[in-house]
Amino acid sequence: MFDNIADLIEKIRLGEDSFLELKEVRFAGHRVSAPHKDSLADELSALANSRGGVCILGVDDTREVLGIPLDRLDLVEDFVRQLCLDSINPPLAPVIERLTLPSTTGEQLPVLKVDVSSSLFVHRSPGGYLHRVGSAKREMMPDYLARLFQQRSQARIIRFDEQPVPGATFDDLSEALWQRFASPRVQDSREVLLDKLAMARPDADGSIRPTIAGVLLASQDPRRWLPNAFIQAVAYRGITVLPQGDVAYQLDAQDITGPLDAQVLDACHFVRKNMQVYAMKDEGRHDLPSYDMTAVFEALVNAVAHRDYSIHGAKIRLRMFADRLELYSPGAIPNTMTVESLPYRQAARNEAITSLLAKCQLPETDSAITGRSAMMDKRGEGVQIILDQSERLSGNRPVYSMVDDSELLLVIPAATPPKADE
Repeated sequence: MFDNIADLIEKIRLGEDSFLELKEVRFAGHRVSAPHKDSLADELSALANSRGGVCILGVDDTREVLGIPLDRLDLVEDFVRQLCLDSINPPLAPVIERLTLPSTTGEQLPVLKVDVSSSLFVHRSPGGYLHRVGSAKREMMPDYLARLFQQRSQARIIRFDEQPVPGATFDDLSEALWQRFASPRVQDSREVLLDKLAMARPDADGSIRPTIAGVLLASQDPRRWLPNAFIQAVAYRGITVLPQGDVAYQLDAQDITGPLDAQVLDACHFVRKNMQVYAMKDEGRHDLPSYDMTAVFEALVNAVAHRDYSIHGAKIRLRMFADRLELYSPGAIPNTMTVESLPYRQAARNEAITSLLAKCQLPETDSAITGRSAMMDKRGEGVQIILDQSERLSGNRPVYSMVDDSELLLVIPAATPPKADE
């Protein structure tokens, strides 16, 4: 990270953030007195437990490059390497690089760059289980910590969407809904079929119960077990969520419930009902919708397929404004991905759910929304479709971003209305 010296200097000039930590190095005789080994272990562990980052040793909190004496570089490097082994569990293996940076007087001073990747594991340091929140480190709350253990497979538990739902029974599933996934060529019993589809699994007592994926796609109301498994949709009058005078600032609002595929289609209908459609008169009259519905469909499918259902209290939020559509999906993106790599790479959090959505046929009445017959094609083209088709319509490219490392936000700009002389 920050492999280019010019980029690193610019980052230091801007100061600490989620990805950059600055530490002055002081000595007492032949040992490092600052930073304290426990404090530095906490900082490095927090970076590893988040999305990674860089710690520069030899630059203080005021962003001044103080450097490290050349004859002390070995001592400081040994100090860092040892605390990563002794004070962090499991041990951390950062990349430690020696380089020079210019001081305020222009002198090139030696510093150590400690590059910490986002880890495959969850690390404990003297301060506990910490993660990076902006420029600070914070102890993880128990539910956040549990999700992180699951995401990083350290506990080696089964995927969340394949976990049996306590108290749920086969009678809670609609036969009409789960039969959609049955092959006409195979005559399996209900129990065998649902097990093959990862829609049922044995619990700790050996009782076969519907899984998270099972209730999400084959029950009429998944909220009975997952209270936040729905889409909260709101259409606003202007470009903010704030009231504007005495005029009602919400044009429409709906909690969209039901099986996941029904949620996607109902959310598409909500967007279609509330978006502006402009009449264009060039080369014959035709309509210009605010949003490309295929792109909206792909965005909603991705949201229900890839959101983190283990986050308590988090729901998908669909917000429509006069100039944009916002879609918030709970959960961080996988460790190996960034928002920049979303159009090019695939990583499914919920394998069972994505597999079922790929088998889920679109009703003929809704097939016009998109050009395919199933809810999901699993070729990984959805994000590219969202970006390209939305940009083709509005002239502005949609933007993905992370909100507090806990929500993926997609903003789709609305198509610009035609000018009066058009």
